Amino acid sequence: MRRPAGPSRGDGARRGAIAPDTQTSPRPKPAAKPAPVSVDPNLVVMGEFGRAQGLNGEIRLKSYTGDPQAIAGYGPLVSADGRTFELTSVRPAPGSSPDLLVARVRGVSDRTGAEALNRTLLYVPRERLGEPDADEVFTADLVGLPAIDAAGTVIGTVVAVPNYGGGDLLEIKPVQGGATALLPFTKAFVPDLDVAARRVVVAPPEDFFAPAGPKPADDPG
Repeated sequence: MRRPAGPSRGDGARRGAIAPDTQTSPRPKPAAKPAPVSVDPNLVVMGEFGRAQGLNGEIRLKSYTGDPQAIAGYGPLVSADGRTFELTSVRPAPGSSPDLLVARVRGVSDRTGAEALNRTLLYVPRERLGEPDADEVFTADLVGLPAIDAAGTVIGTVVAVPNYGGGDLLEIKPVQGGATALLPFTKAFVPDLDVAARRVVVAPPEDFFAPAGPKPADDPG
């Protein structure tokens, strides 16, 4: 699968995914909420501004690229309404989410300016990323697609494509609401994928969305 960051090809058993940066690692930790889908097929979502960080114009940034900090290396990013943003620096945000950054934006020097950018989606033109190979897709193109079981029933929506070192995963939010669950992005669990047709067929285990049970009383963990 391909992330807007660089190709990470499948090996026959594993689907290939490419994130929007320039290297071969897959995408990082999932978003707390679904990453929005671009309404313009010629644009690929790279990230989203969050709340202001401090008083000097810094702003939190959710990165959807394979290497989160690579988002700053794509040159000017654009918003859906045509505004252009240049990231002059990025650094990891406090906390454990590797895809959350603190960014500086050229021309933004105070908290008021940073707050005005909250919830702004950042894109790059698709042609700037090149075309994925036949066995690859951009991870941004998977986010927002319905997850369908073998019977044709929509069971949820893909909200992120994280990778914690063991391979790409699909984070799926159940259609009835509730907590998301992670499914390995392999042919065994994702037997059919057609991004153009907005079709992701999944074969999850029966207890896929079941909440984790309580730990036994003698469990030291």
